[in-house]
Order: sequence, then structure tokens, then C-alpha cells
Amino acid sequence: MNDLRSTERFSDRVEDYVRYRPDYPPALIEWLRDLGVGEDWVVADIGSGTGISSRMFLDVGHDVIGVEPNAAMREASDHWLGGDRRFRTIDGTAEATGLSEDSVDLVAAGQAFHWFDEEATRREFARILRPGGLVAVFWNSRRLVGTPFLEGYERLLHEYGNDYVGVAERYATDDDMARYFGDGYRGMASFPHTQKLDFDALKGRLLSSSYAPKPGHINYEPMLYELRALYDACASDGRVDFDYDTRIFAGSVHPATS
Repeated sequence: MNDLRSTERFSDRVEDYVRYRPDYPPALIEWLRDLGVGEDWVVADIGSGTGISSRMFLDVGHDVIGVEPNAAMREASDHWLGGDRRFRTIDGTAEATGLSEDSVDLVAAGQAFHWFDEEATRREFARILRPGGLVAVFWNSRRLVGTPFLEGYERLLHEYGNDYVGVAERYATDDDMARYFGDGYRGMASFPHTQKLDFDALKGRLLSSSYAPKPGHINYEPMLYELRALYDACASDGRVDFDYDTRIFAGSVHPATS
């Protein structure tokens, strides 16, 4: 990853991350199957965090190795998924996974790719992948417009978020990802995905974000006050729709593609 700060910035948000971060839609796995990803493929989940994407691959039969440098997140995933004999974690980064050469079939990076050094990861992923293996990069991209709730939530982040603009602008574009894969690019897809959140879950979802101010910060109480007002104005049947587009890009990689 790019620096120590990026590997540690979620350490004090693990509980909220486990409980309130979204999973991924089943269509993502179906799309990978269409690309030839077999049920017997071994998956390296890079930046595996608390295990959200690892769980998705375990649920459809894969052996999964979670590579995660953040000790608190790694411990959370071990607690959640460690009872499954097909799952294990190692302390490693995207640029230095600690995995053996030609040891995995699919490298998966969910929600973490924007923290990685792209050239170093291209070399590392090419090293650990078996011949014919693929890299899949995916994330949930929160919709910013389309409903009063989504637009109000975006305004709230701009007003109260600590470094929201800098983090929000880090997600790669379609062209960025095509350049990353180069001649090995196999394509992309986008799928709608939604969380239906009551207020406690909405609050937890916000506080799981690295840019949300923490208790004691001057913006913390005003942010929660505005969040409550937004929820009260927009909730239907005790829930708000937190809408995403789940974006996935896949291909083979080589140490030098650009």
C-alpha cells in the first residue's frame, strides 16, 4: 500500500466496518464465472480487511487467503471466518503479499485498490498468479445523486468530512483500469446494489468511513445532528436506501504492460 497511514487508518473503526459496510451482489460472482473462474480456483483476497469479500468467495466454494496488513482488521476476519478450514489470513501488503510464486488462481481486490501502488502490485500479482490466472478489482461506488437522501448525504460529507474530497477522488476510472491491465484486459461490469439502513445502521455506516470525524472532534456532534435530520426527512418505513454501483474490472497482468 502507499504508506503506513493507509494501512492503519481504519484500525479504530473495525467494529463499525464489520457491522455496517456493504457486501457485494451475487451478480459479481456470476460475471467472474462467465470469464472462466472455476469453483476450484484458489483466491488471494488482497486488502481483505474484515473479510467481507473473503466471505463472498467462501460462500461459493473457494479456498481463500486473506492478505491484510492491518492487525485489527485481520483479527476481525479471523474471528468471523476462522472456523472455515478453507480460509486463512497472512500479514502482507498488496506490493509484498508473502505468498509463494504461482500459488493462486485469482487475485481479488475489493474496495482497497485505490490504496495500492499500481506498478508494484502489477509485478507482485504476476508473480503469485498461476498461468492462466486472473486479477479482479472491484468496489462499491456510492451513488452521489438521484434521491434527496443520497444528495443530502454527499453534502454532509463535504461539510463535515476530515479529508473526504482527497479520498473520494482516489477511485480509478474505467480508462485507468484498462491501462492497468493493458493487453490482458478482459472487461468490466457494473451492478446495482443497495443497503436498507435504519438510523443506527446509517450512523455506523458513516462512522466506518476513514474520513468521518471521531468523538471529540469539533465536527462530530454537528455531523450526527445533520445525519439525524437527513434520516428523519428521507426515511420510509424506518429505512433509507444507501445505493451503490458495484464496479468490477478483470484481466491478466504482466510486470510491464504500459
